[in-house]
Amino acid sequence: MEITVEHIGAVQFMINARGHQVVCDQPADNGGFDEGMTPPELLLASLGTCAGFYAVQYLKTHGLEQGGVRIRVSAEKAKAPARLASFRVEVTVPAALDEKHKAGVERAVHACLIHNTLLNPPEITLAIESPAAPAHAQ
Repeated sequence: MEITVEHIGAVQFMINARGHQVVCDQPADNGGFDEGMTPPELLLASLGTCAGFYAVQYLKTHGLEQGGVRIRVSAEKAKAPARLASFRVEVTVPAALDEKHKAGVERAVHACLIHNTLLNPPEITLAIESPAAPAHAQ
């Protein structure tokens, strides 16, 4: 799995994945044009859409109403180091569920790839690449 990100001006970036594109930007008060989500919002969107996918799959598998599933994800900012903390995922399903199916949806959402990635932080390696420096003329 891989994406590429290209700086397209000011504080805007174009994200490319499998031929799809998403613009990432900052609000105007942070030097942006507010034409896309911020990086933290994209992270929340990843968690929410992943949770939604797993919830809908559970409902579908059990023959339950799945149209209209809504996910709300929020997080608080923390400092030292700067990061998002205290994520909250709220799943709203379109029909009343008994306790068995509520627990089933919860188990399904806990199986979400993004949820599990955040619970078990991956190793992140960083490489800085730049063109070779020109040789000094003598």
